[in-house]
Amino acid sequence: MKAIDFEQIDIHQAKELIDKGGLTIADVRDEDSYQRTHIPLAVSVSDDTLKSFLSQADKNKPLICYCYHGHSSQSAAQYFSQQGFKKVYSIIGGFEKWRTNYPVTEEKT
Repeated sequence: MKAIDFEQIDIHQAKELIDKGGLTIADVRDEDSYQRTHIPLAVSVSDDTLKSFLSQADKNKPLICYCYHGHSSQSAAQYFSQQGFKKVYSIIGGFEKWRTNYPVTEEKT
């Protein structure tokens, strides 16, 4: 059994961390979903952008990952931890939970 190298946090803990600043927010949903709406300041990380993200991101800054409902982001968080990120979080409930409580970017029509 592999050790878990990330922390699951709820949306309120995530909001506190985001409000403090100095971190990276990775949206691991598909690109179309990201383009429609996402957590402000989040960057889209997909198979197409992963290599670039890994080479450019500051691995010393905390990293928050989220997906639709908080399942895929756990795998992503584990992966990013294995790639050298010092502190990695996954949002429990994902984007769908976040959007019911906090602002998101406006959906583009």
